[in-house]
Amino acid sequence: MFIQTQSTPNPSSLMFYPGKPVMEIGSADFPNPRAALNSSLAKALFGIDGITRVFFGSDFVTVTKSEDASWEFLKPEIFAAIMDFYSSGQPLFLDSKAAAAMDTAIHEDDSETVAMIKELLETRIRPAVQDDGGDIEYCGFDPESGIVKLRMQGACSGCPSSSVTLKSGIENMLMHYVPEVKGVEQELDADNEDAASAGMME
Repeated sequence: MFIQTQSTPNPSSLMFYPGKPVMEIGSADFPNPRAALNSSLAKALFGIDGITRVFFGSDFVTVTKSEDASWEFLKPEIFAAIMDFYSSGQPLFLDSKAAAAMDTAIHEDDSETVAMIKELLETRIRPAVQDDGGDIEYCGFDPESGIVKLRMQGACSGCPSSSVTLKSGIENMLMHYVPEVKGVEQELDADNEDAASAGMME
């Protein structure tokens, strides 16, 4: 098995290509070890000292490290964990229902606006973000304020350029094609939410 790596715009994240499909549909983001309990591969990667986040894309695994950890030491361990997983024949998820990210599936009760937002995210925006080793998750649209809520995942989460990407690229495209959209806001991971919402209570 030959695993290739590719850098991402986030210096703390690297993409690992095992040469096999990782996720058939959707993607999966593990912002902490607790989130990884459902996947033996994610759990094995979090077992490596210095790993802070794991993300599964269609044919890659993005691993994010702490600032003081070095790729030089982490890479061989990550290669070993990925190879062990693929040779074990285990499923990626212990509970298959948790696998598919169905955030952009269009439902019957979605308004035309929401359906258009989801379609744009799926066809135009998601492929570009996945090229950088991450993904975005649709978290909702408020028709009154015109705000679309998105969560950045994988390498895009915590990447210095992600807020720029979110604001300029994604916001401009959604506003251009869907006049009802007035802006885009980033949903933070549950861990960061407490700090963010505390400041917004006033």
